[in-house]
Formats: sequence, C-alpha cells, structure tokens
Amino acid sequence: MDIVIIDTGCANLSSVKFALDRLGYQAKISRNLNEIQQADKLLLPGVGTALAAMKNLQERQLIDTILNASQPVLGICLGMQLMTEFSAEGNLATLNLMSGHTDLIPDTGLPLPHMGWNQVQYEAEHPLFAEIEQNSHFYFVHGYAVLPNENTIATCDYGVAFSAALGHNNFYGVQFHPERSGKAGAQLLRNFVENT
Repeated sequence: MDIVIIDTGCANLSSVKFALDRLGYQAKISRNLNEIQQADKLLLPGVGTALAAMKNLQERQLIDTILNASQPVLGICLGMQLMTEFSAEGNLATLNLMSGHTDLIPDTGLPLPHMGWNQVQYEAEHPLFAEIEQNSHFYFVHGYAVLPNENTIATCDYGVAFSAALGHNNFYGVQFHPERSGKAGAQLLRNFVENT
C-alpha cells in the first residue's frame, strides 16, 4: 500500500506519519507530484491558517494534483476545511472539492478555540467509522468549523452542531486529529487505509 502524506508545509505532518507507522503502514511525506499521483491513499493534513495553507499549496503547485486525485484522500483538521468551497479565515476560496463553508465557531459562551476531547456522532454504517463506538471521543483544536451540510458524515456539538467529518466521492475530511485521538483515532486511520 502506497500512502502519501501531502507535504503542505504545516506542522503536524510527522505526527500523522508516526500514527500510521504505529499501525504498521509505511507512509511518506512528499510534495513530489508523481509520487502523489501514483499513491494508493493520500492524506492532506493542515494546521494554521487557511490563507497560509492555500498559499503553500499554490507555491508547491499541488492544487491541480489534489483536485484531480482519483484515489481516496483524507483531509485532517485544516485539511478538511480546505476541501470546502470557502473559508472565512482570510475570506478566500478554497479547493471546492465539496460544498460547504468554513466559518468562525459562534460564541456561545464556551472557551474558543475549541480544544480538547469531544464526542462524535457518526452516520451509521459509514466505512470511515467501522468498529468505532458511537459517541466516541476525539481530540479537537480549532476556531473555525463547517456547519452541517449534505456532505456531513459525523457531527460534534460545541454550543452549536458542526461537521466532525465530511465525505464526498473519494474525498473525506475530519475536523478532529485522529493522530492524537487514541484508540478511536487509530481505528479511523486504519479504516481510511483499509475500507475506503
């Protein structure tokens, strides 16, 4: 299995690689277009701002390759948000791989950004959540979120409901950090590699 973590220039690349290594998968971090195109599975991690991440993708000439990817792609945190049409974080168009907007989490009196463990409710029978208990806890760190829409496959509540996971065609995204989410996160990464 050829697994490539797209080198977005963001900070959490190696922690995603280590999480896959622990599961026995050989993953490599790459910005080489041929390696990305030939991979069996792609991961698009991201931390930081949408503006900086889109700029990195543009400078590295990765955008067309991601848009034309036919293999399963998993966006993580900011990587998921980049898959939508637009981000209010910098007011910019993002990859538009699926409908949805990334907006500031509404202030409901809870501390922002949303940091820490929270429960996730997922769509029954979705292959990404196979063998994961409903309402399992995953680890989140984010100030922006995608409100539930037709591509939402899991939700989380932090004063308001938001998309914890999205799916459209071969593109999947999770708002939480599976690489920091213990057993449930490890199972989700395994499911992405084995079931999508």
